[in-house]
Amino acid sequence: MNRIKLGRSGLEVSRICFGTWQLGGDWGSLDEQENIEAMRRALELGINFFDTAQAYGFGASEQLVQKALGDELRSRRDEIVLATKGGLRMTDDGLERDSSPEWLRQGVEDSLGYLGVDHIDLYQVHWPDHDTPWDETAGALAELVQEGKIRHVGVSNFDVEEMRGLESGVAVETLQPPYHLFRRDIEADVLPYCREHDIGVLVYGPLAHGLLSGKFDRDTQLEDDDWRASSELFRGENFERNLEVVEDLGEFAQERGHTVAQLAVAWTLAQPGVHVAITGARRPDHIEGTAPAADIELSDDDLQRIDQIMEGAVSVAGPTPEG
Repeated sequence: MNRIKLGRSGLEVSRICFGTWQLGGDWGSLDEQENIEAMRRALELGINFFDTAQAYGFGASEQLVQKALGDELRSRRDEIVLATKGGLRMTDDGLERDSSPEWLRQGVEDSLGYLGVDHIDLYQVHWPDHDTPWDETAGALAELVQEGKIRHVGVSNFDVEEMRGLESGVAVETLQPPYHLFRRDIEADVLPYCREHDIGVLVYGPLAHGLLSGKFDRDTQLEDDDWRASSELFRGENFERNLEVVEDLGEFAQERGHTVAQLAVAWTLAQPGVHVAITGARRPDHIEGTAPAADIELSDDDLQRIDQIMEGAVSVAGPTPEG
């Protein structure tokens, strides 16, 4: 699989990153062995980039990554790029944002233990915390870099002003925003800012959390413990209207010899400023289905046709951890 330099971080990564949000317990039931086999299959396909987070089950996802990749992490650590995130705390009232130095440091130590490694290649602040001064968060991250516990600093779900705020004390090398055909708000200012400052962009949700997988229809029933069951993205008239758009995209993809999922991921990678698309997988065949998108080149005519199809879509907003 082709690799790319992730902005000014200098990290050489596959254009598809294996995402592990689905392994933290928020997406319904899991088969651990299938999850492990999916990550191992990703390595075989040339994917060297794996993204997880403290908040994905507070250890559940990171420990599963270690189970799947532990042997490879011990034998060829420099060939695998591990990204994780911190700055969310579970309380009696639910998830809260906490980017205080103490919580970030504890999160890094916990993640190192769960992952079974001595350093994290890319550590990202999961969500902006406006109750902690930027200089305190930045100072803590800079210290962790100096100590060698983390190699590079990134953020997730930050807007331009929030990135500027954190950059007053530490270089923001990457951004992980939500981005897919139904959600394009970062095109207005976030992507131009990242291009201008050579910030590596790894987008999450390129399949609109499954809506663009081609596997949903009007009769799809989600499990009660799957967060999508209570999301407007998967309910009501807007859901049905967007399903029609997905069907049209599927027909266009088929004409080009692709699946709708491959088309959707390839579209994100074709956008100026996007370096990597994060795709989740529960089974080996899931990652086998999306990995080919890294090698699809969409022409200007293809992109124009996709825009025409999307004119009938309802734009949506992404999820928040608090909701």
